[in-house]
Amino acid sequence: MARVRDGINGGTLGTWIKLSSPESVEIMAFAGFDFVVVDLEHTMLDLGAASTHIATARALGVDPLVRVPDHGHSVIQRVLDAGAAGVVVPHVDTPQQARAVVRATRFPPRGDRGSGGTSRAGRWGLLPRADYLAYDALCVVQLESEAAIGNAKEILAVDGIGAAFVGTADLSMSMGVAAGSHEVDRLVTSAVAAAAAAEVPIGTACATIDQGRAALARGYDYVVVSNDTSILAGGGRAIVDALRERVAQ
Repeated sequence: MARVRDGINGGTLGTWIKLSSPESVEIMAFAGFDFVVVDLEHTMLDLGAASTHIATARALGVDPLVRVPDHGHSVIQRVLDAGAAGVVVPHVDTPQQARAVVRATRFPPRGDRGSGGTSRAGRWGLLPRADYLAYDALCVVQLESEAAIGNAKEILAVDGIGAAFVGTADLSMSMGVAAGSHEVDRLVTSAVAAAAAAEVPIGTACATIDQGRAALARGYDYVVVSNDTSILAGGGRAIVDALRERVAQ
């Protein structure tokens, strides 16, 4: 997790993984991304596919994060047992919720995570137990509502929050406004300022290269750029459009 945890303030680059094939992770690793986020919130991926993606990323030196579908401790524990470097947790609106999800990533007495030292996270039982229990997984909270942004100072003050992530799509929908509206822009500015004051890295999702550049220039510490499905679909569509235009001439 060093590339994300230690380098996240330097414009670290990630992308979403939505396809089930491990070759998707392999391609993104060879492309040079620092980390991948396996998306269990907005895809049909199951825990078996997530486990394979995590193993592939780790083998290639890319940090694997998993966006879990909700705040449930069971899925958080299982993806961490599978070797995820951390979790991205959606819709964290209050400091109470933030404390609960942090506890799901920590062993007692600091949390509620159960011991599974014979899992990949424990190197199948070969990692010394003290080392297994000492590892602190990265806990990334998604701020994607007016309430979350309003509570950002208190949320980011929770011990164990490793990074924040602004979900502008859900934020704008919850407000009933366009993603690029002044209202959303004002809240994004507030979130970035709160993260800077708390010295907590903050990032966001970007669909395009230009959006990624703009986000980093704005003060985001890291960006999750596009995803495997969009990269594949966009490349395919560009080829088809270009050649059909040529044939039509």
